[in-house]
Amino acid sequence: MSTMVYPREEKLEKLSQEEIISNTKLVIQGLEALKNEHNSILHSLLETIKCLKKDEEANLVHEKSNLLRKSVEMIELGLGEAQVMMALSNHLNAVESEKQKLRAQVRRLCQENQWLRDELANTQQKLQKSEQSVAQLEEEKKHLEFMNQLKKYDEDVSPTQEEKDREAPKDSLDDLFPNDEEEQGPGMQHQHNSAAVAAAQQGGYEIPARLRTLHNLVIQYASQGRYEVAVPLCKQALEDLEKTSGHDHPDVATMLNILALVYRDQNKYKEAAHLLNDALSIREKTLGKDHPAVAATLNNLAVLYGKRGKYKEAEPLCKRALEIREKVLGKDHPDVAKQLNNLALLCQNQGKYEEVEYYYCRALEIYESRLGPDDANVAKTKNNLASCFLKQGKYKEAEILYKEILTRAHEKEFGSVDAENKPIWMHAEEREEMSKGKHRDNTPYGEYGGWYKACKVNSPTVNTTLRNLGALYRRQGKLEAAETLEECAVRSRKQSNTGIDPIHQTRVVEILKDTDGDRRRSRDSLSSVKYESGSETGEEA
Repeated sequence: MSTMVYPREEKLEKLSQEEIISNTKLVIQGLEALKNEHNSILHSLLETIKCLKKDEEANLVHEKSNLLRKSVEMIELGLGEAQVMMALSNHLNAVESEKQKLRAQVRRLCQENQWLRDELANTQQKLQKSEQSVAQLEEEKKHLEFMNQLKKYDEDVSPTQEEKDREAPKDSLDDLFPNDEEEQGPGMQHQHNSAAVAAAQQGGYEIPARLRTLHNLVIQYASQGRYEVAVPLCKQALEDLEKTSGHDHPDVATMLNILALVYRDQNKYKEAAHLLNDALSIREKTLGKDHPAVAATLNNLAVLYGKRGKYKEAEPLCKRALEIREKVLGKDHPDVAKQLNNLALLCQNQGKYEEVEYYYCRALEIYESRLGPDDANVAKTKNNLASCFLKQGKYKEAEILYKEILTRAHEKEFGSVDAENKPIWMHAEEREEMSKGKHRDNTPYGEYGGWYKACKVNSPTVNTTLRNLGALYRRQGKLEAAETLEECAVRSRKQSNTGIDPIHQTRVVEILKDTDGDRRRSRDSLSSVKYESGSETGEEA
C-alpha cells in the first residue's frame, strides 16, 4: 500500500487546492470500498478456519488472515490521514474567509481615514481664513481706537514725553524703508497702482490677489513683532505653492520675496539674500530677464545689500533694475524716479557725489513733471539732494533747497508769499536780524499766519526740513533763527503726533558738526536719505 500512496502524493504537490480536495474524497471512497472488501475476505477466512480440521491448512489460513488484518489497519490509517487533510482544508477555507473580511475592514478604514483627512484639510482652511478675518478686524479696531484717541489728544505734552521725543531712536525697518503711500492721496495711489498693474499685465504675469492679501497679513504680524506667526505662515504658504505649482513658478518667487522681507526685518540678512537670489532665478527663468517683477526683486536685493553696507555689490543690481523699469514703464515714470533715489543713495555712500546729484536731479525732474510740484516725493527728493550737498560742504545750495520746500508748503497752505504772508524761514531770519539789533521779537507763533498748523497736514517731510534748516542755521551762528525753526517743529510735532523721522535730524546735525576734513567719516553714515520702495508688486514695503 505504501508503494502506491507516495507517488500519488508527489503528484498532489503540483495540484491546486480544489483538485487536492476532490482527489482526497475519491481516495477516501476507494479506501472505504477496499476496507469493506478486506473485511468480507477476512470474515470468510475465519469461517473457513472453523471448518478445517488439518493443522497445516489452518496455519496457512491464519497467516492469510493476519495479512488481511494488517492491510485493513493500513487502510484505516490512510482513511484517518485523508480525514485530517479534509479537516485541514476546511480550516484553511475558514482562515481565507476571515482574511477577506479583514481586508474589507482595512479598505473601509482607509476610506474613512481619507475622508477624515479631507475634512481636516477643509477645517484647517476655514480656520486660516477665520484667523485672517480676525487679524483684519483687530487692525480695524486698533485703527478706530487710535482715531478716537486723536480726537481726545491733549496738546500739552509732559516733560518726560518731550525728553523721549528728543532721543534718537534705534534704526528700524520703517525708518530706513518708509511706506511711500504715507504722503500720497488716494487718487495718486490709484494712479501708481494702475500703472503698475498695467505694466505687470504687459509682462504676462500679475501677482494673485490672495498673495497680496497674505502679504498684507504678514506685514501686520511683522509690524507687531509677531514673527513667530508671520514666518510659519509664509513657510506654509510657500510649501503649498511648491506642491501645487512646482518650485519654478512666479507665485513661488513672489512668496520667496515676502518671506525674505520678513527675514530682513529680523536682520537675518543671509537667509533673506538666499531667498531673494532664488526668487530672482525663478523670475528670470519664467518671466524673462526684462520683466517688471525681475526689477522688483533686483531692487529688494540691492536694498538688502545696502543695509549690510555692501554698496558696490548693490549698485549694479540697482542699475539693472533701473534699466528694466525705464524699458517697461518709460524713462519719466514715477517708479523710475524711486529707483533713481535708491541708486543715488548707494552712490552717495561710496562718495560718488557727481552721480548722486545727477540721479537726484533727474528724479526731481520726473516727480515735478509727472506728479506736480506739490507732491510729497518732490520735497523728499529735495531733502535727499540737500543731504548730499551737506556732505560736500555745499551749505548754501542745501539752504536754498530747504527754503524752497518750506516756501512751497507755505504757499500751498496759505497762498502766495507777500509782505504780509511770509514763510516761517523769513520770520526766523527777521528775528535773527532783530536779535542782533538787541530788539528781540517776542511775537507768538499764532500771529505767523498759523504756520505751525501747516505741519499737521500729513507732512513729516516739512517738519524734518524745519529741523534740518534749524541745524544749518545753528552751524552758521544764526542761533535765534535756529531756535525759531526748532521750536516750531516741536510745536507742530505736539499737535500732529506723526512720525517726523528724528533719525534724519540727528544725522544732519552730525554732518553739520563735522569739519571739512571729516567729510569722509560723515559719508559712511546713512544720513537723511531713505531707500524708496517700488509700487508694482506690493512686496517692497
